[in-house]
Amino acid sequence: MALASGVTVTLALGFGVVANAGENALAAFHTQELQWQQCEEPQPLPPSEQPDRGVIVDPWKGQYKHMECATVLVPLNYEEPDEGRLHIEISRIKAKDRTQRQGVLLLNPGGPGAGGLTMPLQTRETELADSFDQIGFDPRGTGRSTALLCERVEDVRPSTTRPDDEQFAAYTSYARAKEDACERGGGGIRPYINTANTARDMDVIRAALGEPKINYVGYSYGTYLGAVYGSLFPERLNRSVLDSSIHPDWMWREQALQQSVGVRFNVEQWAAWVGDRDDTYHLGASQEEVLATTEALAAELAEKSVELERPEDDWYLPWPDEFDRDRLDWLLALATQQRPMWDVTAEVIAEVRDAAEQDATLSRDTTAAVSRVLADDGIPKVDPGVYHTVTCEADWPSELATYYDDMRRYRERYPYRDGNGSGVIGAAPTNCTFRSFTPPEPLVTLERDGYPTGVVIQGDGDPATQYAGGPAMADTLNHQLISVRDSGAHGHFGINACVTEQVNDYLLHGVLPPSRSECAADPRPDVPADDAPAAARDSGEQDLQGKDARVRDVLENRSIWQPPARS
Repeated sequence: MALASGVTVTLALGFGVVANAGENALAAFHTQELQWQQCEEPQPLPPSEQPDRGVIVDPWKGQYKHMECATVLVPLNYEEPDEGRLHIEISRIKAKDRTQRQGVLLLNPGGPGAGGLTMPLQTRETELADSFDQIGFDPRGTGRSTALLCERVEDVRPSTTRPDDEQFAAYTSYARAKEDACERGGGGIRPYINTANTARDMDVIRAALGEPKINYVGYSYGTYLGAVYGSLFPERLNRSVLDSSIHPDWMWREQALQQSVGVRFNVEQWAAWVGDRDDTYHLGASQEEVLATTEALAAELAEKSVELERPEDDWYLPWPDEFDRDRLDWLLALATQQRPMWDVTAEVIAEVRDAAEQDATLSRDTTAAVSRVLADDGIPKVDPGVYHTVTCEADWPSELATYYDDMRRYRERYPYRDGNGSGVIGAAPTNCTFRSFTPPEPLVTLERDGYPTGVVIQGDGDPATQYAGGPAMADTLNHQLISVRDSGAHGHFGINACVTEQVNDYLLHGVLPPSRSECAADPRPDVPADDAPAAARDSGEQDLQGKDARVRDVLENRSIWQPPARS
């Protein structure tokens, strides 16, 4: 981004170079010498940064030794590079075969606010590892980079998934308090924690690495970040992969609203599948009947919950001794995302209904299965300071009536909540409603003018980034689109074999997939429909595994943010 013409300011950058503002203002940042060393294992979070409940477990513990790390200095404010600097921590695993090296592959997991320092560990044993230096980084404000932390505030929002009108004010109170806490904790740098500046940091990383161009893979919010980078620095981007794309026209409130639409889509798809198998599950003979059954059960659980028989090996996150309406809404949101888990979901709902009718207790196996689902939402938790700042880079409605009207609609139509902003939470006021700073620049206009055609990957039923975001991003950038059908997943490259094969061919050999192609997701359970031929019904084998064992099998190795299981 060019500075105002005619501005000349001497910058003492503090790392051996003095530069003049203007055309060469960033020269010192671009030519800085990086000091690489083995990445250190992370230290436990201080008490002020610990979550209110649950346990943070680093799945990469013991593997940091495979990476080397360095610190890159970037301007706080690219319009005025002498105003201050930030540290950006980056990681690297060099290409195994230096004779085949094709440059660097920059990786980002999304968020906004998720750190990406460990991402090279995900790709170090893949086909890409021979040809690319794999580069991870913690974006500004996150992880080991200069941190943006909000002060802690009490979350006074009701825990219920279906709050009444009198409870709406608590959401507003929390949103105001959150913005005040973020302003106190990081007010000095918050205006400069945005997508455009993170993209500019990526270009400083590129230059400091001595690379003329980068290759890029971004997931979720990382798709938007990649699109912004290509729009700002088209001559610096080579191949790019955008997996589970943000919709380019939904920044940011509409994106929050649409998460609930994606979650309900999965519930409806599950209900239709169960409706075709009423002889097996007895929850209704159509999608409408199954949804009516779950709503009737929700009403019953709102009056009286079902007790749980806690497993002997109580390894789970904090879990109450009862299954109520809120847990039903959470379960339906999370368990219907994974197609292979649909049979277990139906069995659990049937058992909960029977237990409610008979005033009985849920079995240990069902309790364990439910707890495992609710403990695994598959998407990394983001740094609250960054998330509650980057999402304020766009304007939000200021009238509370707008939010309250949407909350009434969402508690009826979209009560299912998955822990990532769906349900009433997605329609409620946020801290951005009361934004305390003025963004220094408008959102970047997305375009592809000067860099090669890339690949967008999108799954229908994606609970975090609605399917519509993929075609919209592909159309905006004139990229190729791979659609993953009957998916319900968020993130596919590295997990889905069909997607991975096509993307590897593109990244390694420059071979683009068709302009519009499809891959299949993991199959639904092999449970014959009621109208299936008798031979098909007779051949169906009885699954002797318990519910919890089947849930564990489904969830294992299904997240792009977790390391593969190791024997």
